[in-house]
Amino acid sequence: MGKRFGQRGSPSTLYRLTPERIYSVGIKIGRRALEAVLVDFAGEVRARESHEYRFPDPDLVLRAGNMSLASFDKVVAGLGDASIVGVGIASPYFLGGWSEELGFPDDLGSRWEAIDLTTFFAPRPKTPVFVENDASSAALAELIQGAGARFRDFMHISIDTFVGGGLVQGGKVHTGPHGNTAALGPLPVSPSGLDSVAAKPARYQSLLHRASIYVLVNHLKSRGIEINRVRELDPLPPGAREPLFEWVEDCANALVEAIIAITSVIDIEAIVLDSILPRPIHLELLARVQTQFNRTSALGIVAPEIVSGQFGSEASPIGAAMLPFSALLAPDSGVLMIGKDRIMLLGSLSRLAAQR
Repeated sequence: MGKRFGQRGSPSTLYRLTPERIYSVGIKIGRRALEAVLVDFAGEVRARESHEYRFPDPDLVLRAGNMSLASFDKVVAGLGDASIVGVGIASPYFLGGWSEELGFPDDLGSRWEAIDLTTFFAPRPKTPVFVENDASSAALAELIQGAGARFRDFMHISIDTFVGGGLVQGGKVHTGPHGNTAALGPLPVSPSGLDSVAAKPARYQSLLHRASIYVLVNHLKSRGIEINRVRELDPLPPGAREPLFEWVEDCANALVEAIIAITSVIDIEAIVLDSILPRPIHLELLARVQTQFNRTSALGIVAPEIVSGQFGSEASPIGAAMLPFSALLAPDSGVLMIGKDRIMLLGSLSRLAAQR
């Protein structure tokens, strides 16, 4: 707020953003937990909630999401003249799929296929809802608040229950005609060297079956170490170090193969690797991937910089919370605006965001 003097071509009146006036909610529907965040217009997380479950039963997920929405409404109601301008939902595609790997009920996939996520939860009336793939949402978080400050072209790789990817080119997240761009899980890699992974006659395995957290959990169980959540690895349980780093080595080998395949097809500046692992273990995995990639002699590609993501398990919900802001304010946004109130809300958002 104030006046600018002596500069031609610039508005004389200065404006200041007031991030405490408008908020967005991001919800990630995960296979093992629902994560929700309340984010202000400056991108700061003002509140967060986590609801865990054994598998994503739609009724449990609905109850958890609505509890978080009600909680965040109370937070914003106590902030005076403030409002929530949108809800973003990040969810894996094929949410109930791969039931055999995770021990989910066989009918879970068909139950989720019948659900429209744009109308699933119950935000306040006329609050627009945006839906995006969880890995693409994580890439959006990095684009807006993380690696996007350095790179306009990168592949975001998320090591979650299953591995996923998000592609950023020209400073924009690209999701493709079916919303399934950078679905890295099916990418073929060489077979795993872990004795806990069932041997198959196929020449290749999917990246999903090597660079995913469920593989780590199963490998630890094969050594008698029972964990349900990766946070139980900080601190490491007795006897966990050796099998953990067997998985890290195997996962890193698979990721290097994937990175070579990715950069053979797409010219990018960087690979942004993130995970839901405790940060010390995540950084061990990152270092192993960097070391192994530097030892390869992949001719014909421009080697990308391999860097860590900044958000860990909160990447997808934070990216989901960015969806309303990006759709309403970003030029040439590729994000779909759901609902009939786009023009009205855009004007309202502009008035709230800029205060003289």
